[in-house]
Amino acid sequence: MSHEIVKVVYRKYDGSLHWNHPALLLGEDEHGVWVGCPPGSSGRRGQEPPVVWDEPFVILFPRDAWWTATFNAAPYKAEIYCDVSTVPRWDGDEVTMVDLDLDVIRMRKDGRVLLDDEDEFEEHQVRYAYPREIIEGARASAATLMEAVTARKAPFASPPHWLSLVAQAH
Repeated sequence: MSHEIVKVVYRKYDGSLHWNHPALLLGEDEHGVWVGCPPGSSGRRGQEPPVVWDEPFVILFPRDAWWTATFNAAPYKAEIYCDVSTVPRWDGDEVTMVDLDLDVIRMRKDGRVLLDDEDEFEEHQVRYAYPREIIEGARASAATLMEAVTARKAPFASPPHWLSLVAQAH
């Protein structure tokens, strides 16, 4: 496993800092670039105090899609948590994207797939004056994710092998 550290930076549409944390660069495959956080990793939302995550997770950054996907180890209630975002952009050892509020979540216990934060998306369209192409891109991405995650299409079929790498890292 790579010991290269990358910085994961989610921002809001106005450029303000959202979730941000270091992660281990794990590798690349046909779905995109994978990073991971072993148990005990920490991150923060904006400038809030850091939080420590007890369980490992990995994040997939696709090359040209309007989303990111986090795959959580048990016992996290959300098996998969997809953030609808602008296309992730790499600049050296930093990956950044704009969080566009909508989330697609698959629950571990019963496999339900939920579209979350539609109210926040509506509110932020006004607050941040999302252009039409951002609104349409976010909605299209959410619809595509809902279908793919529900149907368990790759990469959402099963826990990625990358998750076992960070689970063993502590």
